[in-house]
Amino acid sequence: MSLAENVDLRRSAPQRPGVPFPFAPQLPKGRPVAGPVRAAPRHRVLMFSFFLFVLGPVFAASGYLYKNAADQYASTLGFTVRSEDVSSPVDLLGGYGGSIGGSGSRDSDILYEFIGSQELVARLEARLDLKSLYGRHAQTDPVLAFAPEGTIEDLVDYWQRMVRISYDSTAGLMELRVLAFDPAEATAIAEAIYEESSLMINELSAIARNDATRYAKQDLDAAILRLKAAREAMTSFRVQNQIVDPKADIQGQMGLLNTLQAQLAEALINQDLLDGASSRRDDPRLAQAQRRIDVIEARIADERRKFGVGSADPAETNYATKMAEFERLSVDTQFAERAYTIALANFDAAMAEANRKSRYLAAYIKPTKAEKSAYPQRGLFVGLIGLFTFLIWSILALSFYAIRDRR
Repeated sequence: MSLAENVDLRRSAPQRPGVPFPFAPQLPKGRPVAGPVRAAPRHRVLMFSFFLFVLGPVFAASGYLYKNAADQYASTLGFTVRSEDVSSPVDLLGGYGGSIGGSGSRDSDILYEFIGSQELVARLEARLDLKSLYGRHAQTDPVLAFAPEGTIEDLVDYWQRMVRISYDSTAGLMELRVLAFDPAEATAIAEAIYEESSLMINELSAIARNDATRYAKQDLDAAILRLKAAREAMTSFRVQNQIVDPKADIQGQMGLLNTLQAQLAEALINQDLLDGASSRRDDPRLAQAQRRIDVIEARIADERRKFGVGSADPAETNYATKMAEFERLSVDTQFAERAYTIALANFDAAMAEANRKSRYLAAYIKPTKAEKSAYPQRGLFVGLIGLFTFLIWSILALSFYAIRDRR
């Protein structure tokens, strides 16, 4: 039944004295009707607590943020670490080709930790005087500004509030939002961060290059020292024995010995001819021929002693000993030269491989310069303070009434 039909039915119903209206509510007998609601003391306390714990912090935060808080300007910087690993044709044919950006993610992880580290803050403090930049409004804005008398640890904590890092570890992209009380100062800090990060990446590249070429360089240095020692030993041998090339000297001595032997054979033939042509034993020509033979034989014996043949003195230096020493030094020199050639080739290959793997910092967003202040976000802060204080007040009020109702 609708409301209009109910009203028409009530109007058309006959009214009899003493009989209640059929649709009128029946109230129990002896129960008084409730009077007007009056505010109890607990209600006044509840309203007072609402003004004290909810509206009070909201008004206080609004007054501070809109009156005392200094404007902050943001500079945005975005970059990534690139690691170009250019594979050689030999590696591609052998199936060992490298990939682009193979170690860029690890370098980005290191750089992410470096930007929030005390080392970077100390560098920028010495370079830009961060304490003065961030402590300029410490008198009027003690909450959001930095206290100039703070320590480096305090500055690092404040730095992590003013520099927010957004890092995508999958793509290796890193984006920074740098806050300062002046747009030019925010841009200068962002540029300084980028320069120090580039230096950090260059140091990582230098360390990687040194690691890749360290062992090859050590082998090359050892080969150089060995070659120098071998050549110095050969030079000392030549100076001591006054022989540049023992082989050439031996060939000369062998030629002399062959000539003496030929002359000895000729002298013996001449002696035999004189002995057969003359029957006189006192012929002076026979004595002269014999003397010539004796002289040639003595010379041949002396020349042979130089080669170590017929030498009675074991300490006497001969060509055999010199030649053995020369051959040993020659073998050492040849081996040292070959080892040096191999070590140099390995070092050149290691340097070429290290140069093909280069790391650098690529900025896809250069440090920007703000035209208006976007921080602190006063409306957001006031709203969050009001929300949380209201939630806390509501929980306390409900808890109070829950305890009261259980009594």
